[in-house]
Amino acid sequence: MLYMVPSVLYAQKDTLLPNGTDGLVFTPRAADTVFVNKTNDLEANEFEGKYATFRIGMGYIGDFTGYAQDNTFKQQMDSAKLDLNAHYQTRDFRILGSGRLLTTKRYIAYKFAYMYDGDKKVWMIRETGLTIGVPELKGNIFVGRTKEGFSLIKVMNGHSPWGYERQMALDAIPILADGIKYMGYYPKSRTFLNLGYFNDVLSKGQAFSTFSSQWVARAGWLPINNPIKNTLLHIAGSFQYSKPLNDKFTLKSRPESNPTPQLINTGEFATDKSFQYSGEIYYRTGSLTIGSEVISHHFYSKSTTDHHFNGGNVAITYFFTKNVRPYNTTGNIFGFVPVEKSVFKGGWGEIEGVIHVSTFNLNDKDIQGGQFTRITPMINWYLTKALRWELIYGYGILNRYGKTGHIQFYETRFQITLM
Repeated sequence: MLYMVPSVLYAQKDTLLPNGTDGLVFTPRAADTVFVNKTNDLEANEFEGKYATFRIGMGYIGDFTGYAQDNTFKQQMDSAKLDLNAHYQTRDFRILGSGRLLTTKRYIAYKFAYMYDGDKKVWMIRETGLTIGVPELKGNIFVGRTKEGFSLIKVMNGHSPWGYERQMALDAIPILADGIKYMGYYPKSRTFLNLGYFNDVLSKGQAFSTFSSQWVARAGWLPINNPIKNTLLHIAGSFQYSKPLNDKFTLKSRPESNPTPQLINTGEFATDKSFQYSGEIYYRTGSLTIGSEVISHHFYSKSTTDHHFNGGNVAITYFFTKNVRPYNTTGNIFGFVPVEKSVFKGGWGEIEGVIHVSTFNLNDKDIQGGQFTRITPMINWYLTKALRWELIYGYGILNRYGKTGHIQFYETRFQITLM
C-alpha cells in the first residue's frame, strides 16, 4: 500500500490507496505543496534553502452587493436599526508563508498568515503553526492557530468552497482557534478522525474568540472515493463541547453575504456550556456533486433557560468544463479547482454552476432572534488557477419581529489566490 500523511509517502505491501484506487499512485502536488515530500518540482513562488523550503502567497477577495427589498423587509430593517445600501467592500487581504524543514527525520512543516479584515478594518494573525507528521498514527498533528475541525466546509480554505460564503448555521463555530489538533486517515477501513483541544489563552480579545475552551471531534467514512472516475461518497459527523466566554453568548449571522450586516441575532444570553452537533454527506458522480450539512447548537445554563438552535443546507454543483474540485484525504476536505487551460492561454478556464439553499433558526423560547432562509444560484468562473470571478443571485426570506419579509441579493465577487 502507498499512502500519504501530510508529509511523506510510505510504501507497504497492500495496494489499497487512501483514494480507493488500486495500484501505486503518487499523490499530486495540487493538494497542498507543503504536504509533498519533494523539492524538485517547486512552484514559482516556492524556494528551497539549505534547511527548509519557503513558499510565499497572497489572497484578495472583493465583493459588490446590491439589494431589492419589499416593504415588509424594510420595516424589519427599521426595527433592527439596520440600513442596507449597495456597495463594494474588500472582504479580506492576506499574506501567507509556508514550507517544510529539510533536516529533520520526522516531517515538520510550518505556515503563517496575516490578514486584513475588510469588515472590522483590522489586521490579524490567521492560520499559523506547525504540522508534525506522525506516521505511527497514520496522520499528523497541528499545533498553533487553525480551524477547529468541525464541518467539512468550515475546515476548507476560505478561498476554495463552491459557495459565496459558508452556510449561516456554522457562524456559531469560531473560524479559528488556538490549540492542538490531530488529523488521521486509515486507508484500510477508509475512515478518518480529527480530534482537537483549543483555548483562549493567546486569543482572548480576538473577535473570533467566543469560547474559553473547546473540545472538538470529527469522524467519517469514505465508502466510495475514485478520483479517476470522479466518484465520491463522504459521510461524517462533528461534535464540539465548549465553555462560552464569561458564561454568556451572542449568536448572530449574516445572510451568507459578507457586506451585509447580521440580519438574525439572539442578543446576549446566559450559558455556561454548549454542545454543537453536525452531520455531513457529499456525493459526487462525474461533474455533479450534491452535499448537505445539518447543524444543531445546544446552550445550557445553571441559572436560566436552556436554548437550542438548528440550521442546515443543501448544495448542488456542476462543472461545465473538464476538471472538478479534488478531494484530499489529508483533512478529508475538498481542495482548489485545477484549471486545465486559462483564459490567457486561449481556454475557458473552468466554469462551475451552483445552487445553494440554507436556513438558520434563532427562535427558541424567550429568544426570538429570527429565522433566515436563502436560495442562491451562482456561477463560479475560474479564469486561471489564481483568478476567480463569481456571479451571484440570492433570494432571502426573513421571519423576525412577527413579520415575513423578502429580499433579493445581486452580488459579484472577485478573488485572487496565490497559495
